[in-house]
Amino acid sequence: MEINTKSFTLIPMLVLLSIFFHFSLILCKNVNSFTLDLIHRDSPLSPFHNPSNTPYERLQNALYRSFSRASFLKKKYVNPIQSTLIPNGGEYLMKISIGTPPIETLVIVDTGSDLTWTQCKPCVDCFKQLEPIFNPKNSSSYKTIGCNNKLCQGFICNNNTCNYEVSYGDQSHTMGDLSIETFTFASTSGQNVSIPNIVFGCGHDNGGTFPNASSGIIGLGGGYASILNQMHQQIKGKFSYCLIPLESLLDNSNATSHINFGNCAIVSGPDVVSTPLIKKEPSTFYYLNLKGISVGNRTIEFKSSPISPPVGGGGHDQGNIIIDSGTTLTYVPDTFYLNLESMLMLSINATKKDDPSSSFGLCYESNENGTIDVPKIVAHFTNADLELSTSNIFTQVEEDIVCLTIVPGGNQISIFGNLAQANFLIGYDLKANKVSFKPTDCTYKY
Repeated sequence: MEINTKSFTLIPMLVLLSIFFHFSLILCKNVNSFTLDLIHRDSPLSPFHNPSNTPYERLQNALYRSFSRASFLKKKYVNPIQSTLIPNGGEYLMKISIGTPPIETLVIVDTGSDLTWTQCKPCVDCFKQLEPIFNPKNSSSYKTIGCNNKLCQGFICNNNTCNYEVSYGDQSHTMGDLSIETFTFASTSGQNVSIPNIVFGCGHDNGGTFPNASSGIIGLGGGYASILNQMHQQIKGKFSYCLIPLESLLDNSNATSHINFGNCAIVSGPDVVSTPLIKKEPSTFYYLNLKGISVGNRTIEFKSSPISPPVGGGGHDQGNIIIDSGTTLTYVPDTFYLNLESMLMLSINATKKDDPSSSFGLCYESNENGTIDVPKIVAHFTNADLELSTSNIFTQVEEDIVCLTIVPGGNQISIFGNLAQANFLIGYDLKANKVSFKPTDCTYKY
């Protein structure tokens, strides 16, 4: 009698997968674990979406935002006193609700910023926004923070009320009361998660280039004022995200990226690689150590000269790159870029082209699939060899042209951008100080 061993082994495997999926759903349906949609600003689900723009126009807009954001992040690295992030430079949006009863609003998600804030009534000066401006008088859970409160350390004291003031690199600003409120998150499980006593900025004077589709910023940086640190009791310092690839956005897809908090943010499995999260100042940023990048069987050593040394000493190359979800491109030192470009040119058998927008240095004529054949590319972080796909490092800028999305960024802090992070489940463990990567189809709806 012949036994079909493939069918025999497949059945228990499907059962195990079903149990694991069911268990994952349970993990992500309570206050300690939840998953939210991350809406890319160019997605059809975003109020920023312009259906008349071509995919390549959307890409160019994302590139302009990336160049501006990278420039200001580097300035913030030099001068952390001033928040120099361009406020409309964020790439992802999140729906949250504030107060009791909860008032829904749309905020820019920013891993390069700590303070969460939203516009509030009464307005001394507020920019126009599509949703109603939050009125703290209508919320039973709202309260301001007094000057003697330890949460007010580092902020401004005025008439026994703790105030905040943030100025941005493009001369935009927000000022108001540092306050406490209940935040409610619309989990993808369909069950809302409410967390009380979140410290945030209730902005009464806000102006500049803030987009009217959003009401403020949710800060997911590593600093003490970050909402992540405030939710530490619930999420235990764990969050992860899965960013869909750019091509899924540019073709008007309704697919969304996701961000996970708590137990369901744990990244595990045989194909996971992890690298230390290095503590440095400013503490807002998430620093990794990149040792080199290999093209085929040849490796280029990564060297940089960070302006601030790692906390607790160590070599100058420790914490030499920040990982940032709000920056589209990946920025590396000029010399390293030239070496990488030369190695790729020797390894790629395709017709070189000029970039029509003059934004990129290395471009090729793409094949019928809108891509090119490249050797195996691996980013070597400390203890983690991360194999990058072609779409992680090359993107289609015109119908028949693809360009390298790793670009020269001067000789300041380097940035590992969101194109390079696409289709990885990336987990941050702020307690164990590590970042984990797992190859994942991020378009999968869960």
